[in-house]
Amino acid sequence: MLVAFLVSTIAAATPLLLAATGELVVEKTGVLNLGVEGMMLGGAIAGFAAAHGTGLASVGVLAALAAGVALSLLFAVICLTLQTNQTATGLALTIFGRGFSALLGAGYVGIPAPTLPKLHVPGLSDLPVLGPVLFGHDALVYLALALLAAVAWCIRWTHLGLVMRAVGDSHEAAHALGYPVVAIRYGAVAFGGALAGLAGAYMSLAYTPMWAQDMTAGRGWVAVALVTFSAWRPVWLLVGAWFFGALMYLSLYVQALGVAVPSALLSALPYVGTVVVLVLISRDARRIRLHRPAMLGRPFQVGG
Repeated sequence: MLVAFLVSTIAAATPLLLAATGELVVEKTGVLNLGVEGMMLGGAIAGFAAAHGTGLASVGVLAALAAGVALSLLFAVICLTLQTNQTATGLALTIFGRGFSALLGAGYVGIPAPTLPKLHVPGLSDLPVLGPVLFGHDALVYLALALLAAVAWCIRWTHLGLVMRAVGDSHEAAHALGYPVVAIRYGAVAFGGALAGLAGAYMSLAYTPMWAQDMTAGRGWVAVALVTFSAWRPVWLLVGAWFFGALMYLSLYVQALGVAVPSALLSALPYVGTVVVLVLISRDARRIRLHRPAMLGRPFQVGG
């Protein structure tokens, strides 16, 4: 039971970790993209369709990444170039992603596709408890952890991370120093879209290897919330993703036991838990102000 709990927690946390890591980079540069859910769905259907058409799950992952980038660049053009409201545009992107993925995926319901294989390390994967927990996952699980570590190191220790934080905290000062604010934000938004697309690919090719309309079930919104929960710090982002994954496993486990509780209430448990934690965290206004990028959601205009 312990092994199943740990393995299921890591699996449930992976799409959140991918999407939230991308959103963390986006918000660090001062851009608020609420279209994560739509980009995840776009990545999920693109990955599933490509994997089904080619018979290769790896091609599906690449297609999902490309779909996420394409949708994120659509958001970037509208918000960063045309200077529209970021909140409204993000919501519109989510609505568009849901509708477009439902349209494209209508012919794939109930059709199987290749799934991402589990990695097997001889001698290590067969160890009791630690084997399946640490060495029995697919490549995207390890990629999510590696990307989070790389982002944490980049933000904290590199010149690029310093520039990103400067753009997010004072885009006018960064522009005065000669940094291309809009170009940096374009790159960050594209990176966030790529990771949201990978999160969608994980949903349709690994976590639940099938296509179903709205299969992300609000995980994009949870990923955005986790960035706030973590106070824009990568370590707490990992904690939040694992916390949500643990709640999701517990809700499914309780349903399997046949406990006399409405299934809809148990299914909502992870989301209710996330909301409760966010409410508790948001009460510490000083902590939020200390780590929140000062320019978050504010447009930048040269000379404006």
